[in-house]
Amino acid sequence: MKKPMLTMLVIVGLLFGCIFGYKTITGIMMGRYMASMGSPAVYVSATDVKYYNWQPQMKVAGSLRAVLGVNITTELAGMVRTIHFTPGALVKKDDLLVQLDIDPDTAQLHTLQANAELAAITYKRDAAQFKIHAISKATLDTDAANLKSADAQVAQQAAIIQQKTIRAPFSGRLGISAVNPGQYLNPGDKVTMLQTLDPMYVDFYIPQQAVSAIKAGQVVSIKVDSFPRLKFKGVISTVDPGLDSSVRNVAVEATIPNPKFDLMPGMFASVTVDTGAPIPQLTVPLNAVSFNPYGEVVYIINKVQKNKKK
Repeated sequence: MKKPMLTMLVIVGLLFGCIFGYKTITGIMMGRYMASMGSPAVYVSATDVKYYNWQPQMKVAGSLRAVLGVNITTELAGMVRTIHFTPGALVKKDDLLVQLDIDPDTAQLHTLQANAELAAITYKRDAAQFKIHAISKATLDTDAANLKSADAQVAQQAAIIQQKTIRAPFSGRLGISAVNPGQYLNPGDKVTMLQTLDPMYVDFYIPQQAVSAIKAGQVVSIKVDSFPRLKFKGVISTVDPGLDSSVRNVAVEATIPNPKFDLMPGMFASVTVDTGAPIPQLTVPLNAVSFNPYGEVVYIINKVQKNKKK
């Protein structure tokens, strides 16, 4: 039994030895063949590489905000008598928007004005009497106080009428109307929205390590999803003097001209900030760069060899 087993083991060993030997010899021959072939020729289009000024930039996310923007409200309660604005229209400062009912207030103003006129007449008459010592100084002082009180009441009533006359606090574009004629408004109720759209602010944050590269007056450009082919340019107007201690970022505000009203408050913006003077850099076309999992490759021609004609 031992002899046949030994014979079988020898045969199996020789068989595996032949297989491993064949694989080894094949690999050696293949390596020699590949080494003798050399690198394959690569056909490329060549161009001269030149220096161009390259602008250092920083890209961050931002949000658009109106320079001036409020919800128009009423200071005093009252019934809406007349609406003088068109939703979405452009208005100027102090343009009349809404007139509340002021008939009772106007009547009260006329009463107070009559009282003030009577107080003025009384004071003028008593002043003449005081000159000839017909009345005492105390009486004249009382007349003067009554006149001032009457004038103050007139001014107060006129201010009430003014508060019920809602005007635009600044120039801008109006939003959707939230009131109707005959509607009763309470103090603080929204009438409409008013936004100044030209220029616009864009707010963004930069990390602590980039603070030294940002200052007021630097050029910024933004892009928004609504207009992917347009680029809006502006300048940094304000840099906060302190950082947010929770995230170590500083808030930055830039001003962007918006003459066509393309930009709107609340839009998300991709902000690009120029962070220094242009630097000369060697540049190559993008299609000259070959990308692979190990990095980027650019072919450099050191020597041009021309084919000889036969």
